[in-house]
Amino acid sequence: MSVTRRELFSMLPVALVPAIVLPEEFAGQEMAEESAGQENAMPSAVYPFEKLPVRAPNGAQFRDVLKGKLATGESLEVHETTLPPGGAPHPPHHHVHSEMWLIREGTVELTINGESHQLGPGSAGFAHSNDEHGIKNVGTTPATYFVVAVGPGAS
Repeated sequence: MSVTRRELFSMLPVALVPAIVLPEEFAGQEMAEESAGQENAMPSAVYPFEKLPVRAPNGAQFRDVLKGKLATGESLEVHETTLPPGGAPHPPHHHVHSEMWLIREGTVELTINGESHQLGPGSAGFAHSNDEHGIKNVGTTPATYFVVAVGPGAS
């Protein structure tokens, strides 16, 4: 059976209907999934410093700030660490989630993939997913910093 150009073009609107209708259906599904994600997401909140519980293993102090899932689906974990001079929370390691350090006080050495950097107050460092990293206090006073972990395994 042969089809003329006129017949072909007359069928074109019928062929385009799925392309016009389906995106709206997908958008509805996407909105439903987004809404479900937001229902399970961490709510907006405040975390007063004096109310954060303190853990103190191996001479370090840890204050867990928050932990959970964002409305966009990523896992998020934030804690504050205070290390004594010469202290390190653990040996260098790697994992799937990414981490960022925000140095509040003291001097730390942040090593990422074998490259070390000294950081002081106001400095930040970032380790991409699966990059080997470690941090230690190389100063003569306690060092305090925040860790922000984002991605699988962070919560």
